[in-house]
Amino acid sequence: MSGSNDSTVKLWDISTQKELATLNGHSEEIWSVAFSPDGKMLASASDDKTIKLWDIATRKELATLTGHSDAVTTVAFSPPGRLLASVSNDKTLKFWDTVLLKEVGNFTCYADSIGSLAFSPDGLTVASSQAKAVKLWNIHSGASVTLSGHRGYVYSVAFSPDGRTLASASDDKTVKLWDVASRKELMTLQGHSDTVESIAISPDGKIMASGSADKTVMLWFAATEQEVQAWRRPSD
Repeated sequence: MSGSNDSTVKLWDISTQKELATLNGHSEEIWSVAFSPDGKMLASASDDKTIKLWDIATRKELATLTGHSDAVTTVAFSPPGRLLASVSNDKTLKFWDTVLLKEVGNFTCYADSIGSLAFSPDGLTVASSQAKAVKLWNIHSGASVTLSGHRGYVYSVAFSPDGRTLASASDDKTVKLWDVASRKELMTLQGHSDTVESIAISPDGKIMASGSADKTVMLWFAATEQEVQAWRRPSD
């Protein structure tokens, strides 16, 4: 799937690399898209201040969620799939019940921009990335803890499958690993020569992938600082 500044969402067949469908409904640029864990629903976040829910099977719009007062920049589903988190340039973090189709939580972020959201595997905590920090939010109380250590904007966060470790990627060219229970930094991975824009952890928790503006994707052993492999995109 992909969201575009032409206000559309597109679904793609990965094996054939062909477009399956175009979803129309937003009136402005789309910043974020996310599949529900069961793959039956898609959420899209837009500059038009709304979130739309789509039925994957029928390609039809299920609902439009309104409540943000500025562009919605990121959405993420909880592991059970019923809860959706969203952040906006209005500096709020909202939670939505995708069955009842209503807002069920609203917390103030005190940040101009949040680049990424990730739910913990148990669905009780949300990590958000922002300027030089990561915040861990309790989804029920709204209480938050700040993890500080990066020297630049944090673009992406990801939990390990067991929920014990959090990875963060920054424009300080590093990836950091954090112990979620103690809130302590475990290690810093260095190797990229430009902003690290994306981070992901494999389902078994052993390998991390980081994508950078230096045109490389690097694989790392999650338990050590050892780089496994790097791919570089050919020069334009």
